[in-house]
Amino acid sequence: MMKKEDDEMKKKKFQETMTKIKKRPPPPRCRHDDDDDDDDGDGEFRKQKKRKKATRCDQQYPPLPPDLPIKFRKRIRALGGSDIALVIQKCLFKTDVSSGHNRLSIPLNQIRQTFLTPQETEFLNSGNNEKKCSEMEVMLIKPSLHRDTISLRKWEMKKASGSTTSMYVLVGKWNSVAWRNALREDETVQLWSFRINSKLCLALVKRRAKSNGYFIEF
Repeated sequence: MMKKEDDEMKKKKFQETMTKIKKRPPPPRCRHDDDDDDDDGDGEFRKQKKRKKATRCDQQYPPLPPDLPIKFRKRIRALGGSDIALVIQKCLFKTDVSSGHNRLSIPLNQIRQTFLTPQETEFLNSGNNEKKCSEMEVMLIKPSLHRDTISLRKWEMKKASGSTTSMYVLVGKWNSVAWRNALREDETVQLWSFRINSKLCLALVKRRAKSNGYFIEF
């Protein structure tokens, strides 16, 4: 009889402990993203998280980017493209692959070289916020080498600190691009620009670092 009561007491305590664990609030989360558009967490915690993730990306990928893969060059040339240039090489963050955000961020301070004409820059600058902004429809060669059309915009994003940061974003069909090409957080991608009859086009390349420090593309 006593043993049965002890077992019931232990079972009751275990259930109470599990209930407390379930009710415990989740730990604070933050996203290492230059726009900080969805980060309401503590500032110092956010900075520590950013430093940690940046270090991991720096160690995983060499600082000097590789050249555009031959299969992409052949694809661009077959379309009559020229003026190939690397726009950005970046680690994908959670917001880049989140269906709720539906955009790839291209922070201005990470762009390798100018890829827009003065007229295109002026046009994109004519927008005033993320809801009312000018956009360019551009052709995108996806990692699968299939083509699609995607929208390029410029956003002025306000941070929690009150400061503003500028970035270009690919929107519109980005969720479809991310899903169909199995893009994942922490993967490294490159965005390349080229021109067909002076019209801006883009190519997205997935990269993975090998143990010897060299890149291979998917």
